[in-house]
Amino acid sequence: MRKWRIWIAAAFVLLMMLSGCSEKETVTQETVTRNAPVSSNSIVKNRAGDVLYTANIDVNTISVIDVKQNKVTAEIAVGREPRQLALSPDEKTLYVTCMFDNKVDVIDIAAKKVTASIPVGIEPFGIVTSPDGGKIYVSNYRSSTLSIIDPEKREVTKTIKVEERPRGLALTADGKKLYTVHYLSGHISVVDTSKEKVGKIIALAPSPDKEDRKKSQGLPNTVEQFVIAPDGKTAWVPHLVTNTDTPIHFEETVFPAISVIDLEKDEEIKQERKQLFEKMDVRDVKNETIIVSNPADVAFMPDASKAFVLMSGSEDLVVFDLVRGGKATQIVRRIPGDNPRGMVLSNDGNELYVHNAMSHSLARIETGGNEAYAEAKAKPETLRLIAKDSLPPLVRKGKTIFFSANSDKFAAPITGNNWMSCASCHADGDINGLTLMTPKGPRNVPSNVLAMRTGLFMWDGSRDDFTDYLLTVQGEMGGLTAYDPGKPLPPKVEEMFTALKAYLEYSDSFPVPKSPYRNPDGTLTVKAQQGKVLFEGKAGCITCHAGETMTDSVKAVDATGKLTTANTQFLHDVGTASQLDKGTPGDPRANYTNPRSKELFDTPTLRGVWATAPYLHDGSAKTIYDVLVTRNKEGKHGNVKGLSDEEISSLIEYVNSLE
Repeated sequence: MRKWRIWIAAAFVLLMMLSGCSEKETVTQETVTRNAPVSSNSIVKNRAGDVLYTANIDVNTISVIDVKQNKVTAEIAVGREPRQLALSPDEKTLYVTCMFDNKVDVIDIAAKKVTASIPVGIEPFGIVTSPDGGKIYVSNYRSSTLSIIDPEKREVTKTIKVEERPRGLALTADGKKLYTVHYLSGHISVVDTSKEKVGKIIALAPSPDKEDRKKSQGLPNTVEQFVIAPDGKTAWVPHLVTNTDTPIHFEETVFPAISVIDLEKDEEIKQERKQLFEKMDVRDVKNETIIVSNPADVAFMPDASKAFVLMSGSEDLVVFDLVRGGKATQIVRRIPGDNPRGMVLSNDGNELYVHNAMSHSLARIETGGNEAYAEAKAKPETLRLIAKDSLPPLVRKGKTIFFSANSDKFAAPITGNNWMSCASCHADGDINGLTLMTPKGPRNVPSNVLAMRTGLFMWDGSRDDFTDYLLTVQGEMGGLTAYDPGKPLPPKVEEMFTALKAYLEYSDSFPVPKSPYRNPDGTLTVKAQQGKVLFEGKAGCITCHAGETMTDSVKAVDATGKLTTANTQFLHDVGTASQLDKGTPGDPRANYTNPRSKELFDTPTLRGVWATAPYLHDGSAKTIYDVLVTRNKEGKHGNVKGLSDEEISSLIEYVNSLE
């Protein structure tokens, strides 16, 4: 009996051990699934709504904010130019696109540090996760691709080719459709996530021309975000419309707009577009429309009773009543801080948290809840998000001015009546892909890459001093009109131009974009190497496009070596002038010593030229091929008549590879 008891006891112990092992092996980690639509943004919150995260764009950190304490609890170093964030559904991991490092940094939230970096395409921007967190979607701005990342393997498993310049991302609640806006074209790609390919392109409609040029009209561009409404049936898309038909004038060229998309049909509901004077027409005490500029983000009340639109240029918040007609009913003028770009709503809908990209601060706005007649109010104090600004003070001031359309903020108004910022045409500091009319004729908006190192300014080389841009501010932006352009500026106003110049010169402001035409390791392809030989030989391109900056404009100097508009020997007739172009007798800033012929143009840099289409002073060349062949009938712009088709193709490959 005793032996039997021992055997029974032993068997019982063994059974319990086996049972424990079996139970341990069958335990699976609980999967958290998100059940709401999501958009990428520079600010995100957790489900409880008590923690916020911000991407501190040019400081290269992520801030963690305790909402209840109104306190930054951590600042985490990440890669260069963090743009947008995504939380994993289980909220254990934060993903951030590092635009200038071409990677996604992975942050362990508990450890508050980067634990991995995942290489993606060139200049990643938007980022979202699938509802179960099993996939991460990233838009690569310069590569014109979407990356699909496996978060477990921490690698890209598929790359989807899309139209140019994909930016903001949004994913439906069920995860079946991924939307990406194309920043400059006004297009939106709809990706079927099960098939992992683009199923449809939504093209935002132009706003029709109007007899009154001061009413909203023009081409959709600078498309910032795609934000899905709480019911999942529509989405709001903030962007600009730009009028290219008439000479640039601050009241007639650039207008803010919000388009509404039907997500069942994946079509724009054209009659629902919100524009100045049309569904966005809030009046001041003088019964005049309050002008706002550069829409950047959208947030909805949980019950969809109201929508809030952030205006990054004029630094305002526009409130739309969605129950009573869908029109704007209030403008919260002057959100505290500089350049508000992203926002999230508190869980109870009573407060908006606004991320200021230039002052690196968090502003709070009381929404008034869903009460129809309650007014939103901004709290005066802000929370500083960073311990130390990485930019020199003068550079920060210049960058803030560049992105601002706030007519009240600086020593003198940079624009008339809050209409536009420098960034309204130089989108995100770069190009907007459009050709605008000027008194000199059509002018393609140039890039600011290397702008301060490439010699004379303007397409006709008519400026040699950065302060001469006073003429642009006065004539096109409606700012600084109190000053005689032929006389010296007051010191405080001169300092505004000094600050802008410092920003444009700063090495990290506009790095030359990496080219997708190169090998993965960054070297020239064999074809591009053949093109380089032609560029420097038979084609003769190097005659004008030489040196570090690949332009001869830097040689336009006087006897002392100072840049001067009087030296016109490096302006060239490349056969591209048209009947629309006009010569000028000079301007008052130069005491009319800089007259210009309509046929002669300054030589632009070719570094990063692949990213600056369309080309030529009037934007008449859509491709480099058009520059060399279609718009070069007289053979004045490179010797390509003697080149074979294969040689021309190699030459184009090299030009597109220049960094």
